[in-house]
Amino acid sequence: MSHDNPILEAFKESEYQIPGHGKRNASVLKKAMDAVDEHLESDVYGSGKVIEVFQEKIAKFLGKESSVFFPSGTMAQQIALRIWCDQKSLKKVAYHPLSHLEIHEEDGLKKLHGIEPVLLAEKERVITLEDVVNMKEEISCLLLELPQREIGGQLPEYEELVAISDYCRVKGIKLHLDGARLFEILPFYQKSAAEVCSLFDSVYVSFYKGIGGIAGAILAGPKDFTEESKVWKRRHGGDLISLYPYVISADYYFDERVNEMGKYYEEAIVLAALYNQCYCVKTVPLEPVSNMFHVHIALPKNKLEPILLELYSETGIGLTGSLREVSESECYFEVNIGDQYTKIPTERLKKVFFTLDTRLRESRI
Repeated sequence: MSHDNPILEAFKESEYQIPGHGKRNASVLKKAMDAVDEHLESDVYGSGKVIEVFQEKIAKFLGKESSVFFPSGTMAQQIALRIWCDQKSLKKVAYHPLSHLEIHEEDGLKKLHGIEPVLLAEKERVITLEDVVNMKEEISCLLLELPQREIGGQLPEYEELVAISDYCRVKGIKLHLDGARLFEILPFYQKSAAEVCSLFDSVYVSFYKGIGGIAGAILAGPKDFTEESKVWKRRHGGDLISLYPYVISADYYFDERVNEMGKYYEEAIVLAALYNQCYCVKTVPLEPVSNMFHVHIALPKNKLEPILLELYSETGIGLTGSLREVSESECYFEVNIGDQYTKIPTERLKKVFFTLDTRLRESRI
């Protein structure tokens, strides 16, 4: 077992894993490719039936006029914000302090596009209408991430979302949706994707998170917007000679899983309740609003690691492959429910949480 990340190695070797859809290996692509005609022609620099049909399909699902397939969401979102900034001749946008653009992209928006971000709201909560109304800077675009991944997948109330959208339209502020996990929140809102996306001028969705494809993203919006995004995709080097392996896997797993999101959401609620019954454990949110949530445990990382390693070995069930420190006395991990969860026998699941609770209590004596 590797000493670099023993938790990850033990998690991978577990008989069952609670989160996710299973191992990300070549079988993910093979299964999707086996389902299509082997004579299907590839796309060429973004053109061709295989990519165009998928783009039309997702645009319709999102209720948007047009959409473009990108190799990555990072590329798609930077381009979306650049287009809206250029339209207003104002290189300033607003988003949450824990937005992917702020903490995971090496300042790409600033370095590549010269766009200055305005950070809204405290880190621990979602952006509200009050935050937007009280903003002192003038901006071209406001980005909202639904759900807010870095704080456990929290969401604003739908009425709050509508109010923000209405305010932005009155003020001439473009509203962009970071919908990396859009499909996953629809059961909570009890809305269609098109209903949610109607509140936004542009939308990004991912096909490797809850959908479980290889990689890739869609950027959707008005036709003139998406046509301009194609030019920027070429400038970014995103116009690969062919993207069809990504497109085919995105299409295959979209059809397979988009209607399973309600099931994943309900299972996440049950699972969070099991975690919350354990000693010194609290989920964020307390009751999930999608298939994801964070599990906070009031133990130092160096004390929790051996407990989890023993737990995985004893029960054959892996809870997580990654622990992150909150402080010297607390750590947390993220849970995303997918196809794996239902494979775990109920009695085995009860045992792992009984054992976890017991071990945590013993650690505090």
